[in-house]
Amino acid sequence: MKDIHGMSILITGGGSGLGAGMARRYTALGARVTICGRREEKISAVAESIGEACLAVRADITQAADRARLVEAAVAHGGGLDALINNAGNMYRGAIHELDEARLLDIFHTNVVAAMMMTGLAAEHLSARKGAVIFIGSVHNRRAFPGASPYAATKGAVETLTRVLAAELGPRGVRVNCVAPGAVFTEINQRAGLADDEAALKRLQSMAPLHPLGRIGTEEEIAEGIEYLIRAEWTTGAQLDVDGGLGLGTTPF
Repeated sequence: MKDIHGMSILITGGGSGLGAGMARRYTALGARVTICGRREEKISAVAESIGEACLAVRADITQAADRARLVEAAVAHGGGLDALINNAGNMYRGAIHELDEARLLDIFHTNVVAAMMMTGLAAEHLSARKGAVIFIGSVHNRRAFPGASPYAATKGAVETLTRVLAAELGPRGVRVNCVAPGAVFTEINQRAGLADDEAALKRLQSMAPLHPLGRIGTEEEIAEGIEYLIRAEWTTGAQLDVDGGLGLGTTPF
């Protein structure tokens, strides 16, 4: 297992939720971390709370110029690049007969296209350090939730990308893996209306019995799963389900 101390890690997203949790954990373990986001005040607050080991870069990963600038900043901050975590994401839910095409294209742009382009930009730097790419998948790859077809489709694409890019980048020394979380309280759930007030939070928490382990997850637990895949030197093309067993489909919903 590689030592995370001294690594240079780029996390797309990072102003809150999983990205901020990862930044805090990995810098505490001695890594230099770069986070990005469209809302400068949020990413700056996270970076300031951590210290000089965390660099905040205002960037919209759906924009080519921002992606290039972000990778350059991360390489400069960390003296290279050991891991890219494609964490930035968007969520859109709706019945199939009511979908808005513009919103559908937007979620694919963020969750799939931008992540692919980020990986292409980072590949050379990662190859030089025998590094890793981590995609964020979802329990939606294992279970069918009605009304979630837009989000599920993007995460299905991410799972397939993981396998294809593992085969493509493996000869260059780059490992590509995916973590699939279960129900976790994060800002993306707030934006989807799943946890934006007390009643919605209760609805999210009501999902706890759907997990064989009996509870929803934490940001720290997802960060631990990603950390394993950053460090594991002979694991590639894998999806690690960090979901409390939700994806097993043993409980009805």
